[in-house]
Amino acid sequence: MNAVSDIATGMNVLLAPTPQRWFEVAGERWGELLIDHANCEKKAASTALSLIFTYPEDFALTDRISRLAREELRHFEQVQKLMRELQVPFRRLSPSRYAEGLRRTLRTREPQRLLDLLLCGALIEARSCERFEGLVSVLQQPMAGLYAGLAQSEARHRGLYLRLAETRAGDEDWRARLRVMAEVEADLATSKDPQFRFHSGEPAL
Repeated sequence: MNAVSDIATGMNVLLAPTPQRWFEVAGERWGELLIDHANCEKKAASTALSLIFTYPEDFALTDRISRLAREELRHFEQVQKLMRELQVPFRRLSPSRYAEGLRRTLRTREPQRLLDLLLCGALIEARSCERFEGLVSVLQQPMAGLYAGLAQSEARHRGLYLRLAETRAGDEDWRARLRVMAEVEADLATSKDPQFRFHSGEPAL
């Protein structure tokens, strides 16, 4: 199989769109969104670093993932800068159910766990990309401009995670596994959610 297949470069892995109500609430609660977004960028960098520490013998993976980690940290810095400009004070938020729900789908044995981690990364980046694109039309500047640029980065990150997953799947049908995980992701991103977070479901307000 070609290491850079069309499915790994341009595939939309999401099985359901974000509910319109989520975008409506995001426009109203943009300060809270920005706070959680900063935490998401930190978590994205942390996830990338965890892959490097866990799989240091995979030079091709660590080379690409280390660059991704640096980019995620730059995004965190951009969000922090915007928070200062817009006078949004930092406050601690409880974790969302989204990441924990996806983590529960991960298998524990190798090499299946690595495949699942990479597919999970692709799904999170794909959802982030979709929400950034949708937020551009509901947010004021300068947030809209920042999110328009970040959407392009998330699309690249999604493709990177998919390419890494494809080349490490071995005999397993990684597309089928992606579908299983994507069904869980779609439910988490669309079902009623008592919290409002960057990756929460439809706000139950």
